[in-house]
Amino acid sequence: MEHETKIRELLPFYGPSTTNSKELQSLIAVYSLAAPYSTSDKTSFAYVSARDRWPIIITSAIDDTYRSVSQCDSDAAREEGKKIVEELARLKYELQHDRQLTPIRDDGSPDIALYNQELELLGTPTWFNVPWLYSECYLYRRINTSFSLSTHWKDYDVFARQKINTFRSSRPAVLELAARYKEIVQQLGADQGKQIDAEREEAQKILFYEMCEICLWGNATDLSLLTSLTYEDIQKLQGSEARKASEKNILINDLDKAYAVLKKAKDAGQEDRRVDIVLDNAGFELYVDLILAGYLLASGLATLVVLHPKSLPWFVSDVLPSDFATLLNALSHPQPFYENPSEDEKLQGTTPPPLSLKEVSELTFLFEDWGCLHAEGQLILRSNPFWTHPGSFWRLPTADAELFDDLKSSELVVFKGDLNYRKLTGDAAWDPTTPFTEAIGPLGPGSGVNVLALRTCKADVVVGLQPGEDKKLRATTEDGGGDSGARKWAWSGKWAVVSFSGGKERK
Repeated sequence: MEHETKIRELLPFYGPSTTNSKELQSLIAVYSLAAPYSTSDKTSFAYVSARDRWPIIITSAIDDTYRSVSQCDSDAAREEGKKIVEELARLKYELQHDRQLTPIRDDGSPDIALYNQELELLGTPTWFNVPWLYSECYLYRRINTSFSLSTHWKDYDVFARQKINTFRSSRPAVLELAARYKEIVQQLGADQGKQIDAEREEAQKILFYEMCEICLWGNATDLSLLTSLTYEDIQKLQGSEARKASEKNILINDLDKAYAVLKKAKDAGQEDRRVDIVLDNAGFELYVDLILAGYLLASGLATLVVLHPKSLPWFVSDVLPSDFATLLNALSHPQPFYENPSEDEKLQGTTPPPLSLKEVSELTFLFEDWGCLHAEGQLILRSNPFWTHPGSFWRLPTADAELFDDLKSSELVVFKGDLNYRKLTGDAAWDPTTPFTEAIGPLGPGSGVNVLALRTCKADVVVGLQPGEDKKLRATTEDGGGDSGARKWAWSGKWAVVSFSGGKERK
C-alpha cells in the first residue's frame, strides 16, 4: 500500500492517462520489486559518482568557462561569465558538503516544473541521499541553467571543447573506420541488382553484426567517465583488434533478432523502412553512429535514419545538433583539423603527423556521403526535450504521447549507451535475471516500438543475464566486486549487452 501511495503521488510525472489500473499496477511493481539506485548506497556506482566523479566534472566546467571568460573581448560578457563561474563553484560546494538539493531557477522551459515538483515529492533530499537517476539529471540541468539564464552565454556548450578534443584524439580509429566504410559502401553499391545466394546472404548478416558492434564499442569512449584516462588509454578502447578481443565480453547479444526485423521489412518490399537512433555521446561515438546509419541506408536495411540528439548540454559528452555540424566540418577539412597542433601539443612542442592523400580521400568520402544523405532527407536530426527530462523512459507513453507515436513509425529504435539503458530500465535494482522485455515496462512487447539497446555497462543496473552469471562475474572478474555487495564488473565499460524487445509483437 505504501508503494501505491507513492506512485499516486508521482502520477503527474507520468501523464494524465496513467490512472488506468493496468499501468498503475506496473509502476507499483517497479517500486515494489526494484527500488531505484540511490547515492546513499555504498555498494553502488551512484555512491562513487556523487562523491568522486561529479566534483571533477563541475571543476572541468569551471575551468572551461574561466578559459573562455579570459578570451572575451566584451566587458559585459566577461563579467557575466565570472558570475557563472561563481555559481558553478557554489554548486560544487553544495555537492561536496552534502547540502539539500534546491529548486532549479526558472529559465522559461517547461521541464523546470517537472524537476522542481519531483524534487518536492522527494522531500528536498541531500546530494548523498537521493535517487541517482534524478540527481544526475538534476546536476546537468542545474549546470545548464547558469548559462540559459544569462544574456551572453545562453547557448554556450560548456563541454564542447572536451568533445571535439576527444574526437581529435581518436584519429587512429577514425582513419581505420573511414577506410572500411568507403570500401563497404562502394561494394554495396556494386552489388545492387545482383542475385543474393546463401553465401552472400550470410555475409550480409555478418556485416550487419560487425557494423552494430563497431557502434556498440564506440560507447566505450564516454567523457563523463574518462576523468582519469589519458588519450593513449582512450585509443586502446578503439580499433578493430580491440573490437575482436571484446566480442567475448558481450554478455547478451540479440543482434540476430534486430537483423531479422529489418531484413523482413526489406524482403517484403516495404517502401518506408525507418530506423531511429537515440544518440548518446558526441565525437567518436557519434562518428560510429553515422557509420552505422550510412551502412543501413547503403545496404537497404533502412530508407530513412532519424537521429535523436539532446536539446541542451548533457552528461558531458552527449550529442547536440551542433556536434553533428562540428563533426562534418572536421571531416570536410581533415588536414587542418588533424594536422594543426592543439594548444597542448604546442606547449609540448609536438606536431601531429600529416595525413596521407589516401586518408584525406577517405575522410572526404565520408563527408560527401553523409552530407548528401542529410541533404536528401535520408539522414535527419530530430531533438526533443523529453530526452533531458528527469525520469525514466517508462514515462514516455504518457509524458510525450506524440513522440511515442512517432517512434512507432520506426522499424527499429536503437538506444545508445549507458544512460539510455538506465532510463529504459528505470535505473532500478532489478534482479539481473529479469527479462529485458519486463524491465523496460511500457516500451516492451505490445508497445508498438521495437527496441534495441546497445550498451557498454557503466552502471549497476543490468537485466537479462543467465542465473548465476552476475555472481560468477563478481567472483572471477578482476575487480568484479567479489563479496563486497558491489557489482563492480558493470562499472568499467569492459562488458556489454545488446538487448532487443519486439514491441510490435503481441504480449
